[in-house]
Parts: sequence; C-alpha cells; structure tokens
Amino acid sequence: MLLGAALPLIDFFIVNVALPTIDHDLAAGPALLELVVAGYGLSYAVLLVLGGRLGDMFGRRRLFLVGMAAFGLTSLACGLAPTAWTLVGARVAQGAAAALMLPQVLATIQAATAGPRRAKALSLYGATAGLSMVAGQILGGVLVSADIAGSGWRAIFLVNVPVALVGLFLAFRSVPETRSERPAPIDVPGTLLLGVALITLLAPLTEGRAAGWPVWTWVSLAAFPVAAHAFLRVERRADRQGRTPLVPPSLFALVSLRRGLALVVPFSIGFGGFMFVIAVALQQGLRMGPVAAGFALVPMAVAFFAASLAGPRLVRRHGSLVVTAGAVVQAVGVVLLALTVWRDWPSVGMLDLLPGVALAGLGQGLQLPVFFRIVLSDIPAERAGVGGGVMVTTQQSALALGVATLGSLFLALEASAGMRDALTVTLLAQLATVVLTALLSLRLPRSVT
Repeated sequence: MLLGAALPLIDFFIVNVALPTIDHDLAAGPALLELVVAGYGLSYAVLLVLGGRLGDMFGRRRLFLVGMAAFGLTSLACGLAPTAWTLVGARVAQGAAAALMLPQVLATIQAATAGPRRAKALSLYGATAGLSMVAGQILGGVLVSADIAGSGWRAIFLVNVPVALVGLFLAFRSVPETRSERPAPIDVPGTLLLGVALITLLAPLTEGRAAGWPVWTWVSLAAFPVAAHAFLRVERRADRQGRTPLVPPSLFALVSLRRGLALVVPFSIGFGGFMFVIAVALQQGLRMGPVAAGFALVPMAVAFFAASLAGPRLVRRHGSLVVTAGAVVQAVGVVLLALTVWRDWPSVGMLDLLPGVALAGLGQGLQLPVFFRIVLSDIPAERAGVGGGVMVTTQQSALALGVATLGSLFLALEASAGMRDALTVTLLAQLATVVLTALLSLRLPRSVT
C-alpha cells in the first residue's frame, strides 16, 4: 500500500528536474512544459474524491489494483510519447490513474487497522508521502543524467512500469479487500461541480504566466467562486435530502478534520512551491546538472525520514506540540536558506545549502505525518474512502496551488530582479506559510490519537 502511496507523489515532482531536457527534445516551450506538470496535477486533484467513493462502492483492493495497472500503462505512454502534446495527454491520464489508486491506501488503513496499529500505519504513510516528494526530484536527476540506453528524460516515466508490476504482485498477495457496508451512489452533480471549481482555480494560475495572462485566465478565476458556491449548495441540499453527497458537509463537523485540513493547506502550498522553485534555481541559476540538483536535496530527505521515524514516540510524549516545534524548526531552515542565497549568490554550493535544507526537512518530517493522523482520527470506517479522498484532494490541490503561485512569483521576479532576489523573496513567501502553519497548530488539541 505504501508503494501505491509513493508512486503518485514521486511522479508529481520527478518531472521538475527533467523539464529542461523535455523542452530540448520535444521543443515544448514554457506553456506546454507547465501543462506537463499541471495536466497531471489537475486530473489527479479533480478525481481523487471520486476515486475514494468508487473504492467504497466496488472494493478498495479492486480499485487499488485497477489504479496500479493503469498507472503502469499510462507511465509507459508518457515514456514513449513522440510529441509534447502526446506527453501532456498521457500525463493527464496518468493523473487519473493515480486518483483511482491513492485514496484506497488511506481508506484501507482506516478500515483494516485500529488503535496503535492504525497510528503506526498513518505515521508510515505520512513519512512515505513526505519522503516521496523529495525523493522524486532526487530520482529524476539521477535518471535523466544516467541516460539509460539513450532514454534521457523518458526513464523517469519508464521506471514506473516494473515498479507497478511489483506493486500488483504484492497487492494480489497481501492487501485485504474492504468496502463500505452501505456504499452510496455516485454524486454526479457534485463530482462535476468539484471538477469545475478546481479547474477554474488551478488551470489559470498554472498556465496564466506562461500564456501571458489572456482573457480566459481572468474569466476562469472569476468563475471559481461561483462554481465553488454552487458545489457547496448542491452538497448541502443532497445532505438535507438524505442522499450521500460526494463530500458530505457533515464530515466538516469533525473538529479534527477541519483543523487538520487548515494545517495541510499552507504546509502543502509552501512545500509544492519550494520544490518547483529550487529545481529551477539550482539548474538555471547555479548551473548545476540534474544529478547535483537532486543530490542537493538529499539532506532534506534524510532529515525528513529521521523525523518521521521519531515522530510517533514524540507525539505520545508531547502531543500536538510536535507540530508547532516542527514548524519552528522548518522556519529556521528557510531563514538560513534565504540568508545563504542573499549573501553568497551565485557561488552557493551544496555544502552551503546543507544546514538550511536539512533543518527544513527535519521540521517538515515532524509535521506532515501528524497532520494525516489528526485529519483521519475521527472519520468512521464506512466513510474512510471519502475522508481519505477529501484529505488527499486538499493536499494535492494545495501542492499544485503552491507550484502555481510561488512558481509564478519566482519566475516573474527572476525576469525583472534577477535570480538571487527572486529566490530570496520566494523563500520569504514560503516562510509566511510556515509561520501560518505554526500559528494554526496552536489551536490543535494537545493529545493526538
């Protein structure tokens, strides 16, 4: 199951260090390059809640297997794509496959475990999620530079095929079948309106800068609040009429879910934006190759993993204060990075980045696994798929929003003020999301189940 959790997140970030090579080989241009990233993120975010509902209805193991097989096939299509537009289409399909697979992981953990075993499983899930986001860029750099059999950037997608086959074999052997005892039918109006709301927000923010902010981007952004309001009205009406909406408003009566999601949003915006910006800055600003750019983040991955392993023990002793402490440590790391960039650019090396990157990873590792435990702590087993879908949709949408907003800020400033100032300002903007996370964490109940 953790393999199924890792693959979609690795593939969201693995393309960051490969974008220059993709542009060179396929003559993609800035707008299509952003679509390679955004097409995956959009279809993934839009369909996640629906994927959770389908697992509740037809069996989570079955949907996990279907999603894993589809992910392997769509990864093969990405790796063999002859043109940039073909690659964009394959990435959209790959995101849809990920949306079938990923919600089943959290739902199966919720339905098949309880007590200390569930807490341990959710901590491992959180560690896997965070590590995958960092490991994606490291792995991408290694694979692009290795140029296995002349495959170049294509290896970042083709490597998924054997991994998916291993995942299918293991899932057939070990994953239990679970489903909701009272599965609800598909909420078609809710699904369509959620899709419209997410697309009208994320598409213009992701594509607007590269396309020169044409009229459609402003029309789309203006349509977002209308679509979001319509979605909320439809879901509330379905709830009042005794039907089961796609995202039951009654779920948000759970204080743990509300406050946990409020933490996931700023954390993921900062994380997604940072990972995109640092990949561009290291390669285009410091002229590092893909391998060096990837390995510059190894301290972050190691520190994140260590903190994730220590997290459950620290949470038992100190409760939600671990989240606040993690945000403080992450803030110190981001400040160190900003100072290093401001003072030493353009002679910044991997050793100069190490203290800031390691502290940022350590702080993130203390936070993310705890967020997942908090969000899912009070969701009943029969709603596990919906709850997992809501949480992962929120995380994925915020990651994409971070790439769109912080990425656009960085690229706009880089054109006018230069790479050093652009990166420093963007790091300070990320620092604001970390401070917000720290402040929101003070509202959490002290004990974490």
